[in-house]
Amino acid sequence: MKISERLTEDLRTALAAEHVEVLDQSARHKGHAGALEGGHFDAVIVSTRFEGLGLVERHRAVYAALGDLGARRVHALALKTFTPDEWRRQSQ
Repeated sequence: MKISERLTEDLRTALAAEHVEVLDQSARHKGHAGALEGGHFDAVIVSTRFEGLGLVERHRAVYAALGDLGARRVHALALKTFTPDEWRRQSQ
């Protein structure tokens, strides 16, 4: 299973997310020293668990759900987190 697929599955389960999209952006970072440590990923996560949380708390929830990123071969993870209502408004 690809790293992006595992991240997607784990985030969907841990955060009861209704939408998770993880894109592997590693190819855009070839030659970057950190690229040797792991991949670069962008993630969009939509979950009711983000309701009432600020941006920092949402990101902490994501990192807590994933645990040690280094062990997962993830060097960088860019996050966009939304509640379902925010997602619907943003998508219009």
